[in-house]
Amino acid sequence: MNSLSTPLRRQLEKAIQRARSLAEAGACHALEALAVHEPAPYQHMDEVQRTLRKKLRAQARQLGDGESTTKFGVYYEIKHLADKLAYDQWHRLLFARYLLENNLLISPEHGVAVSLDDCEELAPSQGLKDAWAVAARFAAKELPEIFRTDDPAGAVELSVNDRHPLIALVTGLAVEVFTASDSLGWCYQFWQAEEKKRVNDAGNKIGADELPAVTQLFTEDYMVDFLLDNSLGAWHASKVLASNPTLAATAQSEVELRNAIALPGCPWKYLRFIRCEDGKWATAAGTLDGWPKTAQELTCLDPCMGSGHFIVAMFERLVALRLAEESLDAAAAVAAVIRDNLFGLEIDPRCTQIAAFNLALTAWRQVGHCPLPPMHLACSGVAPNAKQADWLALAGNNDRLQRGMTKLYTLFKDAPVLGSLITPHLASADLLEASFHELQPLLEKALAQETKDDIEQEMAVTARGLAKAAEIVAGQFTLVATNVPYLARGKQCVLLQEYGERFAPNGKMDLATVFLQRCREFLGRYGVAAVVTPQNWLFLTGYTEMRKDFLRTMSWLCVGRLGAGAFETISGEIVNTSLLILGGESPSEKNTFLALDVSADQSPIEKAQALQDSHVEMVQQAVQIKNPDFRIVLAELAKGAPLRQFASALSGCSAGDGPRFIRLFWETPKNGTEWEFHQSTVSENCDYGGKAEVIFWEQERGEMSRLAESVKHLNHAAQNWLRGKPNWKKKGVVISQMGRLPVTGYLGDIYDCNCCAIVLNNPTHLPALWAFCVSGAFTTEVYMDVSRLPGISYDFKQARLQFYIRPGSRSNPLAPMESADPRLISETGC
Repeated sequence: MNSLSTPLRRQLEKAIQRARSLAEAGACHALEALAVHEPAPYQHMDEVQRTLRKKLRAQARQLGDGESTTKFGVYYEIKHLADKLAYDQWHRLLFARYLLENNLLISPEHGVAVSLDDCEELAPSQGLKDAWAVAARFAAKELPEIFRTDDPAGAVELSVNDRHPLIALVTGLAVEVFTASDSLGWCYQFWQAEEKKRVNDAGNKIGADELPAVTQLFTEDYMVDFLLDNSLGAWHASKVLASNPTLAATAQSEVELRNAIALPGCPWKYLRFIRCEDGKWATAAGTLDGWPKTAQELTCLDPCMGSGHFIVAMFERLVALRLAEESLDAAAAVAAVIRDNLFGLEIDPRCTQIAAFNLALTAWRQVGHCPLPPMHLACSGVAPNAKQADWLALAGNNDRLQRGMTKLYTLFKDAPVLGSLITPHLASADLLEASFHELQPLLEKALAQETKDDIEQEMAVTARGLAKAAEIVAGQFTLVATNVPYLARGKQCVLLQEYGERFAPNGKMDLATVFLQRCREFLGRYGVAAVVTPQNWLFLTGYTEMRKDFLRTMSWLCVGRLGAGAFETISGEIVNTSLLILGGESPSEKNTFLALDVSADQSPIEKAQALQDSHVEMVQQAVQIKNPDFRIVLAELAKGAPLRQFASALSGCSAGDGPRFIRLFWETPKNGTEWEFHQSTVSENCDYGGKAEVIFWEQERGEMSRLAESVKHLNHAAQNWLRGKPNWKKKGVVISQMGRLPVTGYLGDIYDCNCCAIVLNNPTHLPALWAFCVSGAFTTEVYMDVSRLPGISYDFKQARLQFYIRPGSRSNPLAPMESADPRLISETGC
């Protein structure tokens, strides 16, 4: 099945973004027509409408809508409810079209697939307005885990004027959109695209309402395939090679090995092999001997599953493995994998629905429409949103179950912010508490009771979902595979910052590294985490303790550096990523890991190809522990003293208000008391550049000084107005922190925060430093490959630059300079 082409992806993006705007307006209109936001129903409303209104108000409360600030005690806020209704209205139509185009829309009464024309004929007998209303109803009945039958929002109808434009959008999409293998994965990213931009532009702290949009990022197919092929695939291949030593000894290439171990629909095209000292082939990412012996026993989790990309990819591989190992037909294998092997968590309930539909659609595409077992996919981002006493009332008089409900309440009270970061240690341990699976019968009983209390009914629905999520967050798994959410600490709300400080202090600088540490907690003794992460934590100074901990306590199996440009739909200059496979078992002294660096390749297509066929390096884990700051280096570290022993490298100052304080030098007369020369970036290497500006300095006692003093208690750029001062009035090299890192000469002026000035302790070393920087070796080694070439690492954000001069380097064409210290010059002049 083909992936979505770029033109079709753009068509889908435009349709979904337009659909969200229309659906949200229509949802507000429908809820206002039912007086959900009013203190009392409208006089003209009948009993059915009044009952629905009560149920919707109860649901709004459970979704987190609050009381009016002007009329205390009456629930008027319907933002969360309107968001849910808008999503449901659009996705009932969208999912119905997916089912239609795949011949999977089933009439509940007749049990056969129906077309849109059939739906048109059935509309009168169903008491519905048109074919799409019938299709949406059939889709909802087919997907009870996605659209619950007793959902009050499901009973709301949009007006004709609001609904018809949505139908036009869904019918206007090409058929190929609904038959592509990856189109569902794009749906939620496109749904959130404008909201993500709005939140980022606002610059506010990111909390519960903003997290799903800001951290949503579609993972490229090749990233998912590489991680799963070198974890699940490595486990499978190791068993095949162990049972067939002739293949391990005689195979001529990795391609031959992949072909030999391939399963129907599962080519393992990214699986990498190495030749051992005895000449036999082995999987490069390890043999995973501690894993269970059969696929039936594997448990695989995606703790931030998004639209289900990893879930679906794991599903396809596990079905192939179980078909190969067990006497199952295809339908039985599909059901067995969903029942036994797959688990998923997601902070956003809407994304959880897409993941569940994605899995169901993939299963039905394989074996045709059939009943599926309950999925172990749960939303970890829903809070109780009720008083604890009301919550405990669901448990009746059973003291043990009340304790269990108390633990559930404690665990999930901050769920909309923490999501899958929730762990059992957030609730007090008590042997008398009911385990989460024991809560399920109670909650099913509560849901089955006829009650006039709509709030209690909605609480029971919420509690059932939380009990399901709690079982998963408390579990341990064979494989944890995910793309972690990225969010710098400075953008996080207080609750997220406090969680990182308390439970992941070594990785608190980014939500991604906090989440990576949570992934480790999901692993059993021999479990493996296969994760897409930012690459900066592998070398930045701020993560030294985290690297030290991971190197000493986990077995590193694979590091694949992707660098910039790894994602097709976002700027790679923003996200520099790595693919990591880490084992939960303590490392042996001889442990080696697969090291691939494709950061020099420019596009996702080139990077994907390089991951398949580039040269394999195996790196000793024990050697990494000896590296400065425990930095992860994908080749042997260069010998020699680091440049930081001979130089200072400091980032420049921030004026805090550039338009106010900075001018071009010809715009104002230079005098000795007010204006100083100000150096900025250059676009390419040059002797002396970036010198067109002056800055209103006033000898550090004027307006800029007063601005800095007034904002010193805030996270304001003006706090850094004196940064770089120790390097002023000295000579060196200025690095422009952008693009290819162009360099120019530095003569001691004040320089801005987009620059980093390197100033040597001994000025006689300057010719050697200049030769290295302008030769091209500096850019190649520092920016494009921070650790592929020996001994290179940088940390501009910490206002430091660290690198080694490599003995024997052939990258610098310049001859040695007599005035330079020999310790800084290689045999060819670098």
